[in-house]
Amino acid sequence: MPAHQQFDGADPADALDRAELCAAAAGNRAAFEQLYRRYFPKMTRFLRRFSARDDVIEDVINSAMWVVWSKAGAFRGESRVGTWITGIAYRCMLKALRDGTPAAEVSQDGLVQSELDEASAANPAADNELRDWVTKGLRLLPEDLRTTMELAYLAGLSCAEIATVMDCAEGTVKARMFHARLRLRNLMPALAESHVAGLGAGQG
Repeated sequence: MPAHQQFDGADPADALDRAELCAAAAGNRAAFEQLYRRYFPKMTRFLRRFSARDDVIEDVINSAMWVVWSKAGAFRGESRVGTWITGIAYRCMLKALRDGTPAAEVSQDGLVQSELDEASAANPAADNELRDWVTKGLRLLPEDLRTTMELAYLAGLSCAEIATVMDCAEGTVKARMFHARLRLRNLMPALAESHVAGLGAGQG
């Protein structure tokens, strides 16, 4: 019996994903369309970390979901279905960027504004100025470190899930998080000084 049919029901959302993926593996297009519609907005938000172009994002989603459709029967059930799909979308986006999306069209923000707004709404007492510094700091990180931090703190994935998405060892994820935090810690004073200097220039 395929692994995705053995789910124990602890996560209702993942149970639904697995049921639809299992049905898709058996050729049920209606079930696959349900999965597609549910994941399209999630993947759109995720992929905006890498490209600001809607056409590129849509092409990547279609490529990723074609892989999901064609490989549905090969899903081993070692992660959540959403993690598996995100990993496919991530690798499809990297391929699209390697194949020629101009660097100027790649999103430099790294963080989706809507996600920042959601984070702020969830925590009204959050320090917006500090969040702004962290956002700027993340932009300055190498792509692998930035993506690791975003997957951990915005997408809420565990180290094991990030390893699945980024197709690397869990130890590599932990090392990237360590180095990302270290770099951010070192960047914060410079960002703060720049912010204060900007305020002074504005008042002069």
